[in-house]
Amino acid sequence: EGYEVLGENIQNVVVGKVLSIEKHQDSDHLNICMLDVGKDAPIQIVTGAQNVVKDAVVPVALDGAVLPDGKKIKAGKLRGVESNGMLCSLSELGLSLNDFPYAIEDGIFLLEEECNIGDDIRDVCLLNDVVVDFELTFNRPDCLAFIGIARETAATLGEKLEYTEPIIPETDGELDPSLLKVSVEDSTLCPRYSAAMVKNVKIASSPKWLRARLRAAGVRPINNIVDITNYVMLEYG
Repeated sequence: EGYEVLGENIQNVVVGKVLSIEKHQDSDHLNICMLDVGKDAPIQIVTGAQNVVKDAVVPVALDGAVLPDGKKIKAGKLRGVESNGMLCSLSELGLSLNDFPYAIEDGIFLLEEECNIGDDIRDVCLLNDVVVDFELTFNRPDCLAFIGIARETAATLGEKLEYTEPIIPETDGELDPSLLKVSVEDSTLCPRYSAAMVKNVKIASSPKWLRARLRAAGVRPINNIVDITNYVMLEYG
């Protein structure tokens, strides 16, 4: 049906490091920050954000930057002090706490990702990707999953279907029926139903790559258990 280039509306936003912070002399809430953005010399930006600290790594919209909502950033002056860009929050990048749970909702996005000063923020946040949208008819529910689309594509193009076989770890014996029990009430409608138990699981955030893939597929990341369930559903149908 079409395709969407993720992050294409974000331009000239890079990773920067806060070198110094000082109070604006003519304002009780503005701060003047000097930032290393990977250029020959540091740049100065005035911000009203209160969560920015020295040595913080932050997204910096440089002069001429464009944000997802179409907002254009230009150099100017705030209360008479030169400001050559803007420090970005999650929402200003089109992201939310579901994408980066360690961040805060009201404030500048303090990056904890592995990245280098001057990196394109789209690469750091895994926004440099393309999402293909398929229009499916009602008689093709087998294509409502990634493997289904891959199988159809391979058959159409005469290519070999290749995908990774899931690795099933060794079990420690039979399941305790008091913890998990499966019974099939109608073997005609459901000839087989299998179950397995994973113990000692800690509820936490999913890895960034998994959160990014779910976001690209239109699914909101929640936590590792919910996310892997949704991921496998999207993969296998």
